[in-house]
Amino acid sequence: MSSDENPPESLSELPSEDLGLLTPGWAGSAVEAATGDRALLQVLLDAEAALTRAQAGLGLVPAEAAVAVTAAARAERYDVRSLALRAWEGGNPVIPLVADLTAQVRRGSGGDAAADQVHRGATSQDILDTALMLLAGRARVLILADLDRTAAALARLAAEHRDTPMPGRTLTQHAVPTTFGLKAAGWRQLVLDARDRLARVVLPAQLGGAAGTLAAFGEEALPLSARFAAEVGLSEALLPWHVLRTPVADLGAALALAGGALGKIAADVLLLARTEIAELAEGGGGGVGGSGGGGGSSAMPHKANPVLATLIAAAARQLPQLAAVLLASMVAEDERPAGAWHAEWQPLRQALRLTGGAARDAAELVAGLRVRDRRMRANLDLTEGLVVSERLVTALEPLLGRQEARRVLTRAAGAAAAASVPLEQALTAEPALADLLGGGAGAGAEAGAGAGAGAGAGAGGRGFRPCAGGLAVGELRELLDPGRYLGAAAALTDRALTRRAKEWT
Repeated sequence: MSSDENPPESLSELPSEDLGLLTPGWAGSAVEAATGDRALLQVLLDAEAALTRAQAGLGLVPAEAAVAVTAAARAERYDVRSLALRAWEGGNPVIPLVADLTAQVRRGSGGDAAADQVHRGATSQDILDTALMLLAGRARVLILADLDRTAAALARLAAEHRDTPMPGRTLTQHAVPTTFGLKAAGWRQLVLDARDRLARVVLPAQLGGAAGTLAAFGEEALPLSARFAAEVGLSEALLPWHVLRTPVADLGAALALAGGALGKIAADVLLLARTEIAELAEGGGGGVGGSGGGGGSSAMPHKANPVLATLIAAAARQLPQLAAVLLASMVAEDERPAGAWHAEWQPLRQALRLTGGAARDAAELVAGLRVRDRRMRANLDLTEGLVVSERLVTALEPLLGRQEARRVLTRAAGAAAAASVPLEQALTAEPALADLLGGGAGAGAEAGAGAGAGAGAGAGGRGFRPCAGGLAVGELRELLDPGRYLGAAAALTDRALTRRAKEWT
């Protein structure tokens, strides 16, 4: 009998643990482990223990209490599922955790005296906010490491393909030639932007007491705030931030920025790995039609899907919405809000996981990326010269004037496309150019800069200043070579590679 013919008596009989079945983008990642319920429980306990130690350091509670609470603050001693279910009664997991931690301390060597010092003067939000900042800090270390790996691999690609020509595409169509090195350098620029932005997000401890006044801590309130932050290894906030949610909103925005940066890489790879384009492929085995490496299909044996880019793209589409929730939660009423704070918890953890998974996948994607330079060149030649029509306008301007040169090139380009012939053929048939093309005696080609902005400094460092006599056939063909119209792509790539990730403390 199949499982659906003999269902459990109630859904409550089914295992409730989330093992990541629908989240392959982060399942198995280091960030998933660092942000799981067990890890969250541990940082909640870490915050409670740090608070007691900070108070003991100022003589507010006995030193023995700090020792006892720290000894009891071990996640394996607590039932995560029980805490989750009991959190419903008070609206957050700290309330049942404090009860269980107090009971653990009481059963330990500290007895009633130490148990009475658990959570003294704090509110649930102090502990949960601090714990989430701890969780974020530990996840951030992992994300930054993968972003650094990605940036390093992109630097290698950019340097290796500094002069590799490929079609530049705007609004989905061939525009002018570019280089894959410049594209990779641009990807790296985004990754470093995101890396630096995430690195400088301030993660503060939270301590404010019931309504942000620290009243329960008496005259030692401000020293305690500093000592607590030091104990947990977070920044000290200038003010309690129960309703001043810049830290969470800032973190959410930085995670979304990282997702967008990685998503741009994924979007380009997905486009350029299409069978009919095939300029890039994910690492791995080959596929029919040049589809390259990647994941398999459940139905089509010939397919090798760009799975890593797909998962990164999926994460990038989700992160802006999660960041929006965190930004919206800044609208928090009174001294502690109802709902706004609660709305942050899961989106923040999900944003950390999505970004962590995407960063992991991006590092692997870029390290194994297969660059097909011959296919790039073949695609450049598809339009048989049309991709450098801009260059021809500049080259013909001294002979015809700018406006007439543009009109002539527009007509010739249209004729070439309509008749499916090379642009050179259409140009030689253009009446306005009858006396200017092919008469080798009057043609002139000089080394140096082209006539006008971007007029021909390309691979080979050759530009053109046609003299009044016109252009020779050989010069026209050289002008029509996409590989010789790369502008400052190589120099821009070199300049981009001088950038280094910033150090933030």
